[in-house]
Amino acid sequence: MDYQQRLTRAKKLLEQSKRVFALTGAGISTESGIPDYRSPGTGLWEKVNPLKTASASALRNDPAEFYRTTIAQWREFSKAEPNAGHYALKELEENGYILGIITQNIDGLHLKAGSQSVLEVHGHLRTARCMQCENRVLFEEITRQLDAGTNPPRCAKCSGVLRPDVVLFEDPMSEDFLKASKVLSGCDLLLVIGTSLQVYPVATLPQLAKRLIIINKMPTPYDNQAELIFRESIGQVLTDLKNLCLVD
Repeated sequence: MDYQQRLTRAKKLLEQSKRVFALTGAGISTESGIPDYRSPGTGLWEKVNPLKTASASALRNDPAEFYRTTIAQWREFSKAEPNAGHYALKELEENGYILGIITQNIDGLHLKAGSQSVLEVHGHLRTARCMQCENRVLFEEITRQLDAGTNPPRCAKCSGVLRPDVVLFEDPMSEDFLKASKVLSGCDLLLVIGTSLQVYPVATLPQLAKRLIIINKMPTPYDNQAELIFRESIGQVLTDLKNLCLVD
C-alpha cells in the first residue's frame, strides 16, 4: 500500500475500534529537538552507557557525577515545546479516537500539548524527592541548587540527596506502568509511536493489544505483527491521520 492507502486503512481501524490507546517513545519528541536514544549516529546511548550514567546505582554511588552527566540533557527537556505529533494525538483524544496515551518519555510534552489522559511509565521531570526522607520538591529545586554550586542537591529537611521522579535503570517500575498494563487489557488497537520497543518491561505492553499500528523510523520486534507500518515523519503521519479522521 502507498502512503495514502495506509492512512485510509488506519482511519478505518480507528473508527472500527472501541478501545484505542497510543504508546509513545523518544521518537515522537525528536521533532521538538530532543534526541532519541537509539538512532544511528545521533542516539544518546551511542555516546554514553546508560547503565553507568542513568542507573539507580550510579546515583547512589556517585550522585555528583550522576548529575554532571544528566543535568544538561534534562535542561533541554524542560525547554522543549510540543510538536505536530503531540498536538495531533491531543486532538485525536479530544474527538474520541483514542482513550489515552501511555508514554515512555519524561519530557512532559504530551501534557504540555493538552492531552488529558497520560500515563508516564518512566516518570517525569516536574518533581523530585529526597532519597532519605521522601520529602517532595519541585524539580526546579534541583537545578537551582546545581546552579548555586551545590552538587549533589540536598533536601532542606534532612540533607539527604534529592533525585528526580523518573524511573532509572535498576529502579522498580512506576505506578503508571501498572495502570498501563490494566488499561490495555481488552485494547482493540494500539498506536505504537516513536519507540523501538527494546526497553523492558514497556516492550511487553503491545502484547496486550489485539491490533497494532506502528509509526517508527526504525524496525521494531513487533513489525511482523502490525496491521500497518509507517516509516515517515511521525509529526506528518499523525497530522495527516488526524486531518483525515476529522474531515467528516
